Amino acid sequence: MRASLPAGDRCGGGALSGYPIDRIYEEVAFIAYYMHWAHDDIMAMDHRERRRWCDEISRIHRKVSKEPKNIFAT
Repeated sequence: MRASLPAGDRCGGGALSGYPIDRIYEEVAFIAYYMHWAHDDIMAMDHRERRRWCDEISRIHRKVSKEPKNIFAT
């Protein structure tokens, strides 16, 4: 990935003009860390879809962190 993207560059169908590159790195790292998905798969998502996954992962993490036991155990 380039260090900066010129205005109007597109990635995964979403325009990146005006969207901070540091924020993109943060979203990609967050999703990759928790979901173990490949960089190219995450970058193929548009901004809205990446944000949605970040929100869902955060919601699950908050819920699990408050539970005294593993809620996914059978």
